Amino acid sequence: MRPKPFVPEPHARPSYVIDKKTSLVWHCCELRTLYVDTDRSQVVYHANYLRYFEFGRASLMREANYPYKEIEASGYLYPIIKTELNYHSPLFYDDLMVIHTRPARLELVKVQFDYLITRADNGEIVCTGFTRHCAVNLNGIPVEIDAKTIALWQQFPN
Repeated sequence: MRPKPFVPEPHARPSYVIDKKTSLVWHCCELRTLYVDTDRSQVVYHANYLRYFEFGRASLMREANYPYKEIEASGYLYPIIKTELNYHSPLFYDDLMVIHTRPARLELVKVQFDYLITRADNGEIVCTGFTRHCAVNLNGIPVEIDAKTIALWQQFPN
């Protein structure tokens, strides 16, 4: 199934774009595939897209002045409890991609990030998906989302 068109335009904030079709704002970062990311068929191995999602998520959190190190230091962990990946076009060795990330769902103890990966050279959609996380304390017990994460969701640009 073909993905819905994605027509990004620059946003007022650097490192962000707004999709002209949906009006959704996305944080953007670039990454180039490494040889080690490819499999025998010379395309990026499917599980590596989860690493790319993590790179996008960590970049967004770092730019929002709330890196994972600080989250963990404040006593919270956010393990992934569900993922979804939809592959639309393969990446190959040395391809430059743009990882688009945005906070999506926010629940009492769960958060979700949505992702959209495009080719940097032509904007073709490569992969879409999400990761859902559960807030837990350092003992692994589910807890309510921390205040700084809630603020990130509420302050994410529109």
